Amino acid sequence: MTIDAPSALVDVAARELTEADRTSLDAAIVEVTAGAAKWAATPLTDRARLLAEVHACLTRQAGRWVRSSVDIKRLEPGSPLTGEEWTSGPYATIAGAGTLAATIGKLARGSRPLDGIRFGSAPGGRVTVPILPHDAHEALLLNGFSAEVWMPPGVTETTVRERAGLGQLHPGDNGGVGLVLGAGNITSIPPLDVLYEIVANNRAVVLKLNPTLAPLMSVYAAALAPLITFGVLRIVQGGSAVGSYLAHHDGISHVHITGSSITHDVVVFGPGAEGARRKKAGTPLLAKPMTSELGGVSPIIVVPGKWTKRDLRYQAEHVATMRLHNGGYNCIAGQVVVVSAEWPQKQAFLAELRSAIDRAPARHAWYPGSQARLAAAEKTYPTAEKLGVDGCRLFIDLTSSSDASTIEHTEYFSPVLGIIEITGSGQAFLDRAVESVNRDFLGTLGANVIVQPRDRKALGRGFDEAIANLKYGTIGINAWTGLGFLTAAAPWGAFPGHTLNDVGSGIGVVHNAFLIDSPERTVVTGPFRPFPRSFAHGEWALFPKPPWFVTARSAARTGELLSGYASGPSWAKMPAVFVSAFRA
Repeated sequence: MTIDAPSALVDVAARELTEADRTSLDAAIVEVTAGAAKWAATPLTDRARLLAEVHACLTRQAGRWVRSSVDIKRLEPGSPLTGEEWTSGPYATIAGAGTLAATIGKLARGSRPLDGIRFGSAPGGRVTVPILPHDAHEALLLNGFSAEVWMPPGVTETTVRERAGLGQLHPGDNGGVGLVLGAGNITSIPPLDVLYEIVANNRAVVLKLNPTLAPLMSVYAAALAPLITFGVLRIVQGGSAVGSYLAHHDGISHVHITGSSITHDVVVFGPGAEGARRKKAGTPLLAKPMTSELGGVSPIIVVPGKWTKRDLRYQAEHVATMRLHNGGYNCIAGQVVVVSAEWPQKQAFLAELRSAIDRAPARHAWYPGSQARLAAAEKTYPTAEKLGVDGCRLFIDLTSSSDASTIEHTEYFSPVLGIIEITGSGQAFLDRAVESVNRDFLGTLGANVIVQPRDRKALGRGFDEAIANLKYGTIGINAWTGLGFLTAAAPWGAFPGHTLNDVGSGIGVVHNAFLIDSPERTVVTGPFRPFPRSFAHGEWALFPKPPWFVTARSAARTGELLSGYASGPSWAKMPAVFVSAFRA
């Protein structure tokens, strides 16, 4: 790795800033300011080449990246859980960089990112853009899964095609310097946010790492070395004093944060009582645009049907994964399951769900504050069941309770799963569930719906209308919304409409490697059953138990192979991926 400036990496301890600290941070901003001008003068062909170099560097650092992540999260090196670090770290970033490079390359050749893609439609006068699978490789590799982007009502296909490309349609524009306040939980988030700022918005970037991921600083520096050498990226780390100094620096033109709404409000309005007063008055302290991804309480709506015992067990493992992936420290973790009070199999499903949560692999509570949040949940719900080897997973059955407001309004960011019930069956249940989560749940980042295919078919247009009424940025139908995060071309962010004063799950999107302008949501769909049971029930899906399931025994090897595949997709790499996946 070659880094051509002493301030390319700035490490400030968690303390008040000294004059020397400010000088180093100021120098980093000056350097990327020059880098933004250099990027604005760079032709698309050279930009695509630079992204291809990043793609190669990411690939070379993948192994070291995962080893460092495993240390941070205190996983056993040989554990299947290390597969999470492969798929949500290198794999997602390598795939994202590769797709962005291809998008810029397409524009450089005079084409548009969405050329050759056949659009669809959704209720409410919406056009839809299919983004998964986007080629024959993906059609086989993720057989049975699909994803599409829904545009806001009334936006025409012509408009979508013409505007796809965002900043790369105007490569001479200089977006100035953006500050990325990186997440501390999923290791692909900081580099993917950096790439999106540079490509979608023509901004150079100062990336401030979350202290939790501080050990990854040298890995990120090596993986993103072409951007550092080019001058469009500097990486810094430190505590809140560093973030505050940078966010309010005159040299920063835009701020993007992945984190909590509390941190967001401190940046925008300031801390304490004075910050609260500014928020109430609608007078932000931050005098520049800010985008964000802030999590929320994600619902899991279970449409009642007649399921087999194997269906009950599989979908219980599916829900357990939505809650326990990464230890429960995900902004998109499912937190509240919504079931029908009239479902004859409700108790059987809840019994399988308890079992799935209880037997999932043990892991350390590695994310700061987890124990305090668990204690708070237990204090609010003293009848919560403690599951897992160490009893650190809370299962809160509120089906006989009239007050679930706390768990609906509190993102616990820890292994806490609640169950609530709503009356009705079929369309009546689904409509009530959609109305309930839209009205009562915190945030709009992601929602999950589990439905047997024949029940979905029976609901027909009513099911599609219910999905249209579900106001979330990513919706998973028989597929965890986390797959939307992992899909490079999928826009990732809250449902549009939030403001700085009422930020909800955030403002704007990231990822979005086809550079679609102003999407409304992403809808991901998967098979209700894994292969081979899928074939027995007419779903024709070849995918076995997904490697992101917390119960997938071969997840580590499959994640590593998927990362290798993303580094250079080819038919020759697929057999090894399939062999490993089928051992899950």
